[in-house]
Amino acid sequence: MSDESKARQPWALVTGGARRVGAAIVRHLHERGMGVMIHCLDSLAEAGELARELEGRRPGSVVVLNADLGEPGGAESLAEQAVGVSSSLALLVNNASRFYPTPLGDVDGDTWKDLMGSNVRGAFFLSQALAPRLAGGAIVNIVDIYARRPMPRHPVYSMAKAALEMMTRSLALELAPAVRVNGVAPGAVLWPEDGGAPGERDALLSRVALGRLGEPGDIAGAVAYLGIDAPYVTGQVLAVDGGRSLNV
Repeated sequence: MSDESKARQPWALVTGGARRVGAAIVRHLHERGMGVMIHCLDSLAEAGELARELEGRRPGSVVVLNADLGEPGGAESLAEQAVGVSSSLALLVNNASRFYPTPLGDVDGDTWKDLMGSNVRGAFFLSQALAPRLAGGAIVNIVDIYARRPMPRHPVYSMAKAALEMMTRSLALELAPAVRVNGVAPGAVLWPEDGGAPGERDALLSRVALGRLGEPGDIAGAVAYLGIDAPYVTGQVLAVDGGRSLNV
């Protein structure tokens, strides 16, 4: 791809884009013809492998960016790197997140900083920094169905995602009409890598109306719909959960 063609293609920045749902979003947007900036923190090897795969299909269409969004200045650093790739963006996907239990009584300042920083602080400051570069584009935040109903033993995570949902609606108002802002709230899509407690999976699936886990592609498709195909939609959070939120 020539430098001119590289500059002309629409670019998306996907935070936490190296693995799992983030990687599915990256692949799907790339298939839709977008150049993709894959942000990661600790997953540089996975990000590099994904970038090489997609570059093999369309050279000049993928870059890897590294920043700690939970730390002061991290979002601004990532924004600066992104602008160095392209002076304008078509889509920002705030997908980066940390997730683990925080039983009441065990929460300390580091835990609070980590979960709030990775789930909402970084997304807010990155959106603020890149908003002027997104005119005519969109932001899609990956929220969670537990933003509206607390997940047992996960109060800080649930609070962080609730803040991200409110951020979605607030920024939709603040940035209109230049930038659309929406969210996707996944349900049971990928099982935790640690396997979870025995019997937990069956108990959860019994409360999913469609009776099965979703696929990462389900989330990626919803992101593309809100980010590319829904020019008259803003301020909305779409649950992609197989009906799980009917039985939370």
